[in-house]
Amino acid sequence: MTILHIDSSITGDASVSRTISSAIVERLRRETPAAQLIRRDLVEQPLAHLTLESFADTAVLDEFLAADTVVIGAPMYNFTLPSQLKAWLDRILVSGTTFRYTADGPEGLVKDKRVIVALARGGIYDAGSGAAPLEHLETYLRGTFNFIGIDPEFVAADGLNLGAEQKESAVRAALGETVRLAA
Repeated sequence: MTILHIDSSITGDASVSRTISSAIVERLRRETPAAQLIRRDLVEQPLAHLTLESFADTAVLDEFLAADTVVIGAPMYNFTLPSQLKAWLDRILVSGTTFRYTADGPEGLVKDKRVIVALARGGIYDAGSGAAPLEHLETYLRGTFNFIGIDPEFVAADGLNLGAEQKESAVRAALGETVRLAA
């Protein structure tokens, strides 16, 4: 088994999405000690924005396709994903490789891969909240991975900017979810 661990938070050791994604990877490795781990930190080693030249380099795509499980740390910045993560997604969404267009519409071609996303959001974006229309992180990632044939799993820590008690509670709950995901 190969695990690809992607992080995209700019806040380093203070990052909640990094804390949760690392906990998920640790749990997965406990369940499968022989798993190979590939780590890609999109802040320490950023990818350039997509150009025709960079599109020809398939290293990121090959890395993604070789992984059995992909764990992504995804903080919400300005209601959506970090541009570093978008640059990575641009390299794995490849017509004819991860999806194709058919007479019946698009078809995802990546069907046997597990994707787990650790979300970290400063506010509360649940369906009933006033901020729900501004949630473009989980919805974007769910739609993107569904488009290529993957039903992603999410672990979310919400309300991180609503006080220390809320942050602690949200992180504790998200870390508790890592046990379920690793099973």
